[in-house]
Amino acid sequence: MNKLFLWSITSALAGFLFGFDTVVISGAEQTIQKLWQLNAWAHGAAIGAALYGTVVGSLIGGWPTQAFGRKKTLLWIGVLYLISAIGSALAHDVYTFFIARFLGGLGIGISTVASPLFISEISPPEKRGRLAGLFQFNIVLGIVVAFISNTLLAGIGENSWRWMLGVMAFPSVFYTLMCFSLPESPRWLISKKNDRKKAIEVLKMISPEATPAEIEATADSISAHSSHGAPAGPFWSKRLKVPIILAFLIAFFNQLSGINAILYFAPRIFEMTGLGAKAAMLQSIGIGVTNLIFTFVGLWLIDRLGRRTLLYIGSFGYIISLGLVAWAFYSHNYAIVPACIFAFIAAHAIGQGAVIWVFISEIFPNEHRATGQSLGSFTHWIFAALLTTFFPKMVDEFHPGTVFLFFAGMMVLQLIWVKLMVPETKGVPLEELEGKLLSES
Repeated sequence: MNKLFLWSITSALAGFLFGFDTVVISGAEQTIQKLWQLNAWAHGAAIGAALYGTVVGSLIGGWPTQAFGRKKTLLWIGVLYLISAIGSALAHDVYTFFIARFLGGLGIGISTVASPLFISEISPPEKRGRLAGLFQFNIVLGIVVAFISNTLLAGIGENSWRWMLGVMAFPSVFYTLMCFSLPESPRWLISKKNDRKKAIEVLKMISPEATPAEIEATADSISAHSSHGAPAGPFWSKRLKVPIILAFLIAFFNQLSGINAILYFAPRIFEMTGLGAKAAMLQSIGIGVTNLIFTFVGLWLIDRLGRRTLLYIGSFGYIISLGLVAWAFYSHNYAIVPACIFAFIAAHAIGQGAVIWVFISEIFPNEHRATGQSLGSFTHWIFAALLTTFFPKMVDEFHPGTVFLFFAGMMVLQLIWVKLMVPETKGVPLEELEGKLLSES
């Protein structure tokens, strides 16, 4: 189990770099605009470069993960993060900066495909949820550490922004070196390379307490559900209808909760309530710490209560907290808004936040898992980009209460979806789960 945990945490460190890279730009963006005298459009493009890269990375991430293997893909993600950190810190014009940030975004997008998928494939069924969930925990941890790092580096001089962006080179090097110690996924070795011998070696390391007969039985099960390099059929098919719909909808509802809008625009939301100067502190410290604590709670519960139960808990938490925020804006009872926003973050961390990457990595067959993970990741990021783009316009055009009521209504739809469609995947071997979902198609 020690090796298994080490491999899982190593892969999940891609999530730490993801969270760190996403937030670290907040400490540098105003200086960058003044330094290069950027107009609003150029400033938005430069700061959004990583997000564009993330959308592209999530779209193409299934290809290297399936073609070259999980291990090599994870290693090259670290290289992309390293180039991005050094390039961003040393950039002397906006074009170099854009390219460097875009490469970091590519790493983020591909990491949301490769990391949860790899952990899911090496984990025993009874531990798969909390091990794969380490990716989300590391994202949140990276966000909190980035806020702390920016605060510590803010006063070191006119080039402090370069240090803020460049400091990510250190965890990037550490992560990349750690990736050399990873084994390849036994499911990829069998389904893509048809290398049963090496897969059995990895399975023995994963489950050292298992008997040779049990290891052989696991390899037989994987082999029986694999096409040995030739996909059993097209991805977009009736056979995969159920997992495709599940992956799309969990990612769709994840963003239609309003999570990214609230994370990115928390100061603006709090300023609407009259809190003013307290907003930045509430965002960077209060929201970050709440997210971290309740993500840990979600990881503790995911293999105990199950994915479906956590989605229920999160849905009710969303509906209540968002509904109260809407009521507060309609009735001008602004005092409850901060507490409701923290409750919303807690509901997200325990529910969708803890479940999304684990669930998507579980529901597709071996030969289509990378493509399925890419579908879910791309859906997540494209709606994140759209929501982030349109949220400021939404609160300008509509009453804030109406906007939050819309998000609450979407979470009612999520609750209905969980009730009618979402299967429980807790403790079920991937191959057994595959047969169950595909047989329903």
